[in-house]
Amino acid sequence: MTDQPSAFVPKWRSPAQVALLLGFGISKVKMKIATGELRSIKDGKYRRILPEWVDEYIRDQIERQEAA
Repeated sequence: MTDQPSAFVPKWRSPAQVALLLGFGISKVKMKIATGELRSIKDGKYRRILPEWVDEYIRDQIERQEAA
C-alpha cells in the first residue's frame, strides 16, 4: 500500500467545467445544451453532464465535419 492519496475524479461535470474542457465560453455550452447538441440532465437546480456525453458531442462534431 502507498501513502499517496488517490485522485478524486467526479462522475459529473458542470457546464462551467465542460466549457473549460472544450475551450468554449459558458454561454456557448448552455446554448449547446438548450439546442440538444450536448446532452445533460437537471439535478435539482443544477445541470450535470457525464464525461461520456462530452465525448459523444465531440464525435458528432467530427462526423459532421467529415460528412461536409
